Amino acid sequence: MGQRSGHQERSKNLELAASETMKAESKVQNNKDEAEEPKAKDQRLTLVFGVADLKNGAIGLYNIGQSCCLNSLLQVFLMNIHFTGILRRITVPPCARHKSRNVPYQMLLLLEEMQCGKQKAVSPIALARCLSVHRVKLFVQHDAAQLFLTVWNLIKKQMKKPELVEELSNLYTICVQEHLACQKCSLETKRNSSMLTLPLPVLDSNSHRLKTLEDCLQYFFSPEELTHHNMCFCEQCGRRTPFLQSMKLVRLPQTLTIHLKRFCFEKSANVQKLSHYLPFPQDLDFNAVLTENQCEADSDEKAGWKYELFAVVAHSGSSSCGHYCAYIRSLTEHKWYCFNDSEVCQVLWDDVKCTYGHSNLHWGETAYLLVYMKKRPQ
Repeated sequence: MGQRSGHQERSKNLELAASETMKAESKVQNNKDEAEEPKAKDQRLTLVFGVADLKNGAIGLYNIGQSCCLNSLLQVFLMNIHFTGILRRITVPPCARHKSRNVPYQMLLLLEEMQCGKQKAVSPIALARCLSVHRVKLFVQHDAAQLFLTVWNLIKKQMKKPELVEELSNLYTICVQEHLACQKCSLETKRNSSMLTLPLPVLDSNSHRLKTLEDCLQYFFSPEELTHHNMCFCEQCGRRTPFLQSMKLVRLPQTLTIHLKRFCFEKSANVQKLSHYLPFPQDLDFNAVLTENQCEADSDEKAGWKYELFAVVAHSGSSSCGHYCAYIRSLTEHKWYCFNDSEVCQVLWDDVKCTYGHSNLHWGETAYLLVYMKKRPQ
C-alpha cells in the first residue's frame, strides 16, 4: 500500500545510492552542527513559521524511494499550524548524534528548509534516515494509518517538555468510554480509553456497504451484542453470558483523524481494497450525527464538536501496489492543494470529491485518512 514498485535491480540500486547520499549528508550535517553556535541556531529555529501560511508557495517533497506515504503524512503534519506551533518550541538536542536521532528536531529542520528555501521541493532524506534508526523501514510500502501512529508516537516520546507533550496529546487524542453490560444481570463495567484515530469500518457486520461517513460514525458507536463464542465471563453470574458492548464519545481533539478501513482480509487471508463510493462532508457536526446515548460529554464539550475538513490522504492502486498523495486546505488561504510528492498544485473541492471512490475503479483514488479541524467559535 505504498508507491508502485519497480524492478528489483532498480530498487536495489536506488537503495544503495540513497544510502551513500545519507552517509554523505550525515557527515556534512554533523560538521555544520558542530560549527554553528548552538545559541544562534536555536534562536534561528524559534523564528520558523508554519508552512501553512504558504509564504513562499506550497513546497513539495521529493520521493526518495517508495516514500509517497511518508511525504503525504509529513505535509499533513507541517501544514497544520497548531502542530507547528508546538514543534517550534521543542528542546533542541545537545549534540549532533542526538539531533540526528530526534524525530521532532528533524521535522523542525525540514520545516525550516521548506519555509526558507526557494526551490519547488526539498528532500526528506535526513528525516527518513532518522526514522530508520527507530525501525521505520525505508524503500518499503507503508500503510498510512499505521505510519501515522508510529510517527506520532515517536514525536511524543522524544518531546522533553511535559507541557508540549500535553499540548500534543490534546491536539490529536480522542477520548472514549467503553461500556460492557451483562444481558442476564445488567452488571455494567466502564473504562475510559484514548485513541489517535477513529477507525471506521466501511462495511457493516453483514458485509453491506455503508453509504456515507455519517453512517460509518453511527455504526462505529452503535452497541454490539456479544453472543455465542463472543460471550464474556460475568463475575456476578459466575459464568459466561451474553454482553452488550458499546462505546461513548467523551472528548474530541482540535485535529481529528478518521481512518476509513478500506483494506480488509478475505477468507483466503489476502488483503482486499474496498473502493466503493463513500462521500464525506466538508462540515461535520457530531451533535447532528450521534445520539445522546452515544455521547458521554457535557454541553460545553459538545459545543465544540463542529468540524471542517482539513486534509485527505488518498490511496490509488491495489492493496499490494499503490501510491499516496494528500489534499490539504490551507488554514490561512482556505484553498485546497494537492501534494503529490514533489508536485504541488492548487485544486478545487470537486477534485477532492474524486476520492469518494468508485466500485468499478478498484485501482482508482480513494480517501484513506480524513483529517478534520475543529471550527473556531463564532
